[in-house]
Amino acid sequence: MTDTINITVPRKRRDGISAAAPSARVRKPVNGRTFNRVAAVVLVIFSVIWLIPSLFALKTALTDNGTAAIGASAILSDWNPTLYSFSTLLGSGDIWNWYLSSAITSVVTSALTVLLASMAAYALSRLKFRGSNLVMLLIVLGIMIPGQVLIVPIFQELNALGLLNTYWSVIFPQVPAVIAVFIFKQFFDSIPRELEEAAVIDGAGTWRIYWSLIMPLSRPVIAAVTILTFVGVWNNLLLPLYVLSNPDLMTIPVGLATVQGSFGQRYADIQAGAILAALPLVILYLIFQRQIVEGVTGSGLKG
Repeated sequence: MTDTINITVPRKRRDGISAAAPSARVRKPVNGRTFNRVAAVVLVIFSVIWLIPSLFALKTALTDNGTAAIGASAILSDWNPTLYSFSTLLGSGDIWNWYLSSAITSVVTSALTVLLASMAAYALSRLKFRGSNLVMLLIVLGIMIPGQVLIVPIFQELNALGLLNTYWSVIFPQVPAVIAVFIFKQFFDSIPRELEEAAVIDGAGTWRIYWSLIMPLSRPVIAAVTILTFVGVWNNLLLPLYVLSNPDLMTIPVGLATVQGSFGQRYADIQAGAILAALPLVILYLIFQRQIVEGVTGSGLKG
C-alpha cells in the first residue's frame, strides 16, 4: 500500500503596490477580415439605398404616362416597359439644344475656372505680397456665402452690361469659384519649393515656373476641379433660369423645368428627361473617377 503525498504549491502573494495595481487586460487584436466584412456590408447597404430611387426613376421612365399618373403601386406592378417617353423627348429636338447649351457653358466655365483659380492660388501660395492673408481670409469667407444670395446683384450687373440671354451670362458668374482657389492652394502648398529654386537657378521666371513646372505636377487636382466645376455648371438651375429667356439657349435643368410645367402629370416624360440629363454626367464620372478621387482625397482637400 502506497502512501499519497500531497504537494501544496504556495500562492504568490501580492504586496501592497501590486495589490493596488489593476490587473492587466489582454486586448485582442482586431481581425482584418472581420473589419472588411463589416465594411462591405455597410457599403452594400448604402449602395442599395442609393440605387432604389434611381431604379424607381428608370422604372417610371419606362412606364406609360397614364399608368405613372396613378401612383407608385401601379408603376411597380406594370410589366410592359415602353420607350415612348425617351423617343418623344429625343424626337422633339429641344433636348439637343439643351445638351448643346449645357455643354458649351460647362466646358468654357470649367476651362476658365481652372486657369484663373490656379493662377490666383499660385499667387497666394508662392508669391509674397501685402494683404495676402486678408485675401485668403476673404476667399474662405466666400465659401460660406450661398450663391442664392447673390442672384439679384448678378442679374443687375449682367443687365447693365447687356449680357442677358447670352452664354456669357451663365459662364461669367460661375467662373470665380472660391472653392477651386482653395483646393488649388492646398495642393500648391504641398509641392516642394526646392523644385522652384532649381528652376530659378536655370533662369525660369514666375510665369514659366507656373506654366511649365507647377501645372504639369497638378494634373490630378486639375482633373478634379474640372469635373466638379463641370458637374456644378451642368446641374445649375437657378442662374440660367433667371438670366436666360431664349428657348434656344436653355440648359438642361431649365429645359426640364419647362417640360415639367407644360406636361403636368406626365411623370414618365419628366423622369425620362431627368435620366437623359444625368446620363452624360454618369458617363463622365465613370471615365474620370480615378482622377476625381486622387485629386480631391490625395491632394486638394487635405489639411
